[in-house]
Amino acid sequence: MSCILWKFSSNINTRSSSAVRNLIRHGHHLRGKPPGVARSLKQRLEEINYKNPSLHFRVDIGLPPPVVSRSTQLKERLSVVKQLRKNSELEKLARNKQLLINLEQANEEWLRTSGYYHIKKLSDHYGVYEHLFGDAYFLPVVPLCVNYTKADVKHPVYFGNLIKPSDAETKPEVHYESEKEALWSLILTNPDGHFTKQDQEYIHWFVGNIPGNKIDQGETIVEYLQPFPPKGTGYHRHIFILYKQEKRIDFSELKKSGPCLNLEDRTFSTLEFYRQRQEDLTPGGLAFFQSDWDSTLTEFYHNTLNMKEPVFEYDFPPPYIRPQEWFAKRRPFNLYLDKYRDPKQINKEFLMRKLKNVHPFKAPPPPLPYPNAVYFKDSVPQWLKLEKIKSRLKWGRINEIE
Repeated sequence: MSCILWKFSSNINTRSSSAVRNLIRHGHHLRGKPPGVARSLKQRLEEINYKNPSLHFRVDIGLPPPVVSRSTQLKERLSVVKQLRKNSELEKLARNKQLLINLEQANEEWLRTSGYYHIKKLSDHYGVYEHLFGDAYFLPVVPLCVNYTKADVKHPVYFGNLIKPSDAETKPEVHYESEKEALWSLILTNPDGHFTKQDQEYIHWFVGNIPGNKIDQGETIVEYLQPFPPKGTGYHRHIFILYKQEKRIDFSELKKSGPCLNLEDRTFSTLEFYRQRQEDLTPGGLAFFQSDWDSTLTEFYHNTLNMKEPVFEYDFPPPYIRPQEWFAKRRPFNLYLDKYRDPKQINKEFLMRKLKNVHPFKAPPPPLPYPNAVYFKDSVPQWLKLEKIKSRLKWGRINEIE
């Protein structure tokens, strides 16, 4: 019996020792569970972002897409391919890389067949549906063509391309296909730029009760206002949404008089707007662009909006410097000691080094043609070689002043 107990205990010791060995790599103990037991980053993110499908599901609120048989599409494409293959002239041009394709026709074919599915994926990628409609979405089955024009140069709006505020100072030209008797509403909104309310938007343009595709004959609810992303906030999404109306709608409670330069009056919520009018409105068209700060906005804030220009900066915390040690092992002593020096003194040394070669009547000495080929004496220590190489090659931000 004692022999059996001894064997059992020896097996436990061997297993525990192997487990300890698995937790040690190159003399360092692993923190947490070993890789074979610990969950992966993907598993942890799935657990954190889990949503109950019975409570969180997406609802299609848009116009129904055209019903096209997939087999019919394939047959049409196959017949076109067969006809093209019989054309020897086209094959010759393609082999010589001289075949030109009409991009407008290709774009129209893409929008007619599967373009709205691709646009939906792009909109999901940029968070358009999530931040405007929550769990709802729609297929942009009505192609929306938006173009800004400045100095006879067109800046088209696609699906996330960059347009500077200086190029979008005036309202764009918007075109879409429509029946004459249909009524539409067009809204341009920015979900990223509200200064005081986190979950609200700024509405930049609103035209309602548009007969057909004649936007000039529609009712202007809110005048156009150019993008004004503040400095330091990155890219702002500006989203055009085209709604199809079931009837003529009274937008008098949303109407703003004049240019409406008070930003608080432009506070808007797409979700609330749609909830109140979902029986009479159906989204059908979508286009959006991104915009970031440029130098023209300084004058726009001061002269047009009559406000101080907001500037956002990240306040970096001071770097942590551990207490000094008597014996700083495995640390270059020059870099280690520079951490505890006064930054003003270091800046002064670099400035004096720069002024050393400045003379009012003499040109500075020419730079070394091949800095890495200059010979160092054996008596020069390695840390000093590295400092001189940095100075010659201007490595580091502080060396750029030389």
